[in-house]
Amino acid sequence: MPTFQSKRFIPKALQNTIAARYRRKLATNPFLFFGLPFIATMVAGSFFLTPATAIRYERHDRKVRTLSKEEELGLKRTEGRKAFDINEEYYRLAAKDLDDWDNKRVKRLKGEPDGVL
Repeated sequence: MPTFQSKRFIPKALQNTIAARYRRKLATNPFLFFGLPFIATMVAGSFFLTPATAIRYERHDRKVRTLSKEEELGLKRTEGRKAFDINEEYYRLAAKDLDDWDNKRVKRLKGEPDGVL
């Protein structure tokens, strides 16, 4: 017979506590006393957090609103500003002389290669 018992000594005062009873039941049915409460907590948390996330996205939607095409392009008519006319713009650009131009090199930053061999 071995000198020491293989079973740990647990005093009588600690054998009937709630934690000790839970530990014993957990050893016999681990899913029922650990897995099931864990899964139930995850599912319940999902249901309780849904309204919080909905509020978050509603606040975001209030901040960001859709713009009309005129607002997007900045063409909204204001006082003293005439409406945009595509034909007028076409004729204004057509009147420009596009054949008379000079190619000018841009000054490079220090240390940047200028592409000249």
